[in-house]
Amino acid sequence: MAIIFNEKEAVFNLCTKNSLYQMKSDSYGVLLHTYYGKRTEPVDYSYLICKRDHGFAGNPYEAENERTYSLDVLPQEYPSYGAGDFRRSALKICRADGTCALELRMAGYEIMEGKYSIPGLPAVYAEEGNKADTLKVTLKDTREELYVHLYYGVMEDLDVITRAVRVENRTEENIYLERVMSTCLDFSYGDFDFLTFYGRHEMERQLSRMAVHHGVQSVGSVRGASSHHYNPFVVLADQKAGETNGECYGISFLYSGDFLAEAEHDQMKQTRLVMGIHPDNFRYLLEPGQDFWTPEAAMVYSSQGFEAMTHAFHKTVRNNVCRGKYKNARRPILLNNWEGTYFAFTGEKLLKMAADAADMGVELFVLDDGWFGKRDDDYSGLGDWYVNEKKLGCTLGELSEKIHALGLKFGIWFEPECISEDSDLYREHPDWAFAVPGKKPMRGRYQLVLDFSREDVRNHIFDQMCKVLDHAQVEYLKWDFNRNISDVYSAVLPAERQGEVVHRYVLGLYDFLERLTGRYPDMLIEGCSGGGGRFDAGMLYYTPQIWCSDDTDAIERLRIQYGTSFCYPVSTMGAHVSACPNHQTGRITPIDTRATVAMSGTFGYELDPAKLSEEEKEEIRVQIERFKKYYELIQRGEYYRLTSPFEDNCYHAWEEAAADGSEALVSVVAKRCYSNMAPEVVKLRGLIPEAYYEVHCITENDGDRKEGGGYPGAALMYAGLPMPRPGVEYESFQYYLVKK
Repeated sequence: MAIIFNEKEAVFNLCTKNSLYQMKSDSYGVLLHTYYGKRTEPVDYSYLICKRDHGFAGNPYEAENERTYSLDVLPQEYPSYGAGDFRRSALKICRADGTCALELRMAGYEIMEGKYSIPGLPAVYAEEGNKADTLKVTLKDTREELYVHLYYGVMEDLDVITRAVRVENRTEENIYLERVMSTCLDFSYGDFDFLTFYGRHEMERQLSRMAVHHGVQSVGSVRGASSHHYNPFVVLADQKAGETNGECYGISFLYSGDFLAEAEHDQMKQTRLVMGIHPDNFRYLLEPGQDFWTPEAAMVYSSQGFEAMTHAFHKTVRNNVCRGKYKNARRPILLNNWEGTYFAFTGEKLLKMAADAADMGVELFVLDDGWFGKRDDDYSGLGDWYVNEKKLGCTLGELSEKIHALGLKFGIWFEPECISEDSDLYREHPDWAFAVPGKKPMRGRYQLVLDFSREDVRNHIFDQMCKVLDHAQVEYLKWDFNRNISDVYSAVLPAERQGEVVHRYVLGLYDFLERLTGRYPDMLIEGCSGGGGRFDAGMLYYTPQIWCSDDTDAIERLRIQYGTSFCYPVSTMGAHVSACPNHQTGRITPIDTRATVAMSGTFGYELDPAKLSEEEKEEIRVQIERFKKYYELIQRGEYYRLTSPFEDNCYHAWEEAAADGSEALVSVVAKRCYSNMAPEVVKLRGLIPEAYYEVHCITENDGDRKEGGGYPGAALMYAGLPMPRPGVEYESFQYYLVKK
């Protein structure tokens, strides 16, 4: 078992391949966090806890006059509000009498084979061949029958530990949950940096690294979605940690709604990190006999820098979060009509685009927004999911047949969660949209949000979608969500339950997606929220890829995809080659550079082929064949960030390498082009030091060009690969390395 309980010392040891996580029930029944770090012999690490009278640190009543014992300074596994710990708490409740104080003490434990699951919520699961064990630790309030069950999933081979919490009300009174975090990490020692991934629409997941200072630092979302602005993935790291050195702790929250991650450095230089549902829009009524599950948090510790942490998350997300046919099946190379036509298309125009796409080697044609209802712009039509046959000139089934006759698969766009005020559905059911009584609602992209916490609303939209999907051959669905949630109020919930709406909305979304994937198991679903506004591990449980950003500029994408890569694998990043000048930035980049960047994603095209030259079309044919040739290496190889696009250098480089070191693909983009440029080298990784490698430049139009007879892996990793001088601005290069 990966879980070892030392009954004599009351110490729990959770062991993964490279890490040890330890907690201890002390003499008062308080569950202390004693160690999380490099795997060692499971000694009792509570010797590190220094008990002193720190002043103005209260003492539990049962400790009598032992002033050296205070929860305000002890590292705890799941601290509660009102128990003498004045730091950020993991749990806060409010009883019917208005009291909030909660004292939790150890009440039992259970060790089980296999990985726990969470009703109605995504969670890491154990594949066949994965070793997984579950620890459930039960805490009880000292005052009444309120229980808190802490769940730990230990994935030993994956190097991952997951956490979730179930709060159970066995009292005879109602209890409100006002704050319930999924995980808490307490560190008694160490100076840390806090790595977060901030952004905005069209510029998501930009890396931010700041020292954890005294006080509280936080990131989160109260937008009803995980958001473009902060990602529900954070890292605590040694201040000297880098890609291949130093300790770091990554935490990914498997949830697509409001979240909060807080890092607090307290008066004794201790650091606490908590992560869970954001409490601002959350107040959950727990009636007698009811329980509440938190979403799951997945944690990875690395003693060898960010790279090892990333590899653990990539493997876990690819194989143990994503599900369905396309978890492992090759994704089709697509052309999406959006940037090629926007709303201005006809069926004839679409078929011409599809024919051109098929001629270039594209495998899937995707019809984006504008095919339904009264929908020729952003102002109307959402919610009316019936085909506009007048605009298409035929039924959707007929259009699909014609596209399939070209040798292409067919995909379609939906935005099921939103509604236009100018729509038949809104005129019939205005109460289905979020709106505060007596107040005009806030609009976003000229639309409102449907109350997906309501089953009747979900059922109606589901039935509408199925009528469309059942009458056409559809192999791909793009699920979009183009605004955030405001005016939160559900017309069917009483006042005391309005604090549950946003969380119930997310549960409703997951319920809908579970039904959809169950009904159409062979359909590839790509998540989207104005690009990367809901790019999280929770959505990846239902949609194995997510449109990374509405910004398709290749140079901007370097930073977006770099930040995304810290947790999420290449196979999850929707990335396309778009037209130039770029529609978002006006930048002009070589078409091969656009392809090089998009290949470190799911790969496709977002343009009108009719506007391409014959030379560009031929280049696209070559790109598609190149991507197909190296598909497995790109999508399932180990990913290496060789440089950072945030640093002041002329090149950005990254690498995908086979796990056994037999081959690798190195991609390079010249960010700057100067006269008489100084030479630069990039040090590769993931190779076998004693092996020899042939190096081929594969971005030359005249085919593979051998760059020398062979180089030792050690030379390429420790001395480096010289960078070529770019001949044009933003030129890119790709090198294929194969072991001789």
